[in-house]
Amino acid sequence: MKKATYIISLILILAVAFGNSAQAQRKPWSPQAKGAVIGTGVGAAAGALINKRNRVVGGVVGGVVGGGAGYGIGKHIDNKNKARIAAANRAAAERAAANRAAANRAAIARREAAPTRSAAAAPMANSLVATNAAVTGVTPAPYAMGAAYLPNESYGDHTTAYSTSEYRRKSW
Repeated sequence: MKKATYIISLILILAVAFGNSAQAQRKPWSPQAKGAVIGTGVGAAAGALINKRNRVVGGVVGGVVGGGAGYGIGKHIDNKNKARIAAANRAAAERAAANRAAANRAAIARREAAPTRSAAAAPMANSLVATNAAVTGVTPAPYAMGAAYLPNESYGDHTTAYSTSEYRRKSW
């Protein structure tokens, strides 16, 4: 009778473990969980073999010690994997930053190589300012802060639309 109970229990355990009737989406096991399970099984078997007088106590003690050791080994493996992934992410970020810097340098070089306002255009702009001042009666302010503001010769002239002027004054 005792033997039949063991056989039925073994069949039930195997049916539950290997049956696929109620399998859901499972996540893969973490390295810590794998290490703990493997360590527990190996430790329990080793403890039962080592302690010949009381195999149950040997198996329990061996399982606990083996599970702890397996968890520690799994944690070490997981930390190595995370460090490898972090290093790959850092390398990718550095490559992207280097690519952005190279693109910025190329854009600056293109901007510097682009033709700038020639010396012949400067007298023409001054003549336009003088013509505009003569027509509207508004004299432009001196360019004391030429780098801070763009020239807007029609500033203050209500007959000229602000949105259609060629240069806009900073609005802050």
